[in-house]
Amino acid sequence: MRWDAQALKPAQEEMPGTAPLLPLAGLVRSVSTPEFAGVTFHEVTAKSVLNKVPAGSRMPFEWTVNPYRGCSHACVYCFARKSHTYLDFDAGLDFDSQVVVKINAAEVLQKELAKPNWNRQHVALGTNTDPYQRAEGRYRLMPGIIGALADSGTPLSILTKGTLLARDIPLLKHAAAQVPVGIGISLAMTDEQLSEAIEPGTPGPRARLRLVSRLREAGLPCGVMAMPILPWLSDSDEALDSLFASLAAAGATGVTAGALYLKPGTREWFMQWIAARHPELAGRYRRLYGTGSYASKEYRTWLAGRIRFFKARHGFTGSHGFSHRDVEDSPADDPRGEEATYPEGSLPHHPTAQHGSGQQGHLSEARTFQPTLF
Repeated sequence: MRWDAQALKPAQEEMPGTAPLLPLAGLVRSVSTPEFAGVTFHEVTAKSVLNKVPAGSRMPFEWTVNPYRGCSHACVYCFARKSHTYLDFDAGLDFDSQVVVKINAAEVLQKELAKPNWNRQHVALGTNTDPYQRAEGRYRLMPGIIGALADSGTPLSILTKGTLLARDIPLLKHAAAQVPVGIGISLAMTDEQLSEAIEPGTPGPRARLRLVSRLREAGLPCGVMAMPILPWLSDSDEALDSLFASLAAAGATGVTAGALYLKPGTREWFMQWIAARHPELAGRYRRLYGTGSYASKEYRTWLAGRIRFFKARHGFTGSHGFSHRDVEDSPADDPRGEEATYPEGSLPHHPTAQHGSGQQGHLSEARTFQPTLF
């Protein structure tokens, strides 16, 4: 059945049952199709797609592009859920099922990059919602975005869980010959059943590990963001050993890992999931997180030690073992002081790690600090 035949709402008509969610600025139409059961795509034309990171941020980049808002990966723990409320959607099911698509993203970006005042600063893709979620297979926005950035001489980085990125490996190799490119894969567990339960729309861990290997075989960098580590679900010695062993075998150029982070919007959705799927853990999570977004300092300190141990065991040495600066360096009441690092290979302005003969050959994480993202 043709995609065009599935349009639910032209721009000027009213879609029953959706008020007050619509209208969205620049809405062209809303589309539903059996291929994406339960998901509605709201196609919009954007006036601008380059987003300036707020002044004072410690992010290791100043500009971002997010071609999609909302994400069919449906990760229960996704830190970006609250951003959907800015569109008058909710942070729960709407985030998973009401996806906004900036259908003209590549064309608008190309015009923005051609302006005389563009200074070719690093642009990060995938900082809010995944640019390689399933819809990208239909809309194919990323090839135009990558091409526009590379052709303009702009360094770029991508962070994704989506194995659709493999489609663009030839394009990324071409881009890397023009500008610095960083690639990051998000993968925090090897348990396929747990992954299917808590991030049901994503490719499974084995598929993402194969993607890491394919990127490295293509000569591209690939750092891994092993976040979030889930208390009592993916933080056992067995789980951590399996994770870091698998990442080493796949050839990841670096890895950072850290505990589950429950900011408002995400916290409510995650706690609802825990109560339904793991009721025996609901009280533990409430006590561990209290009324805030961070696990207790005692837990973070314990997890940091275990991560250091397993990173060292599997060849990821010479850096902090945790995603954050050593917990002991931060005041007990200031978890935001534990600044996260991006893994080696995930940022464009750091050298690509190379494998030595007969060694795991992993370089340390880039010492670029940012506030906790996950």
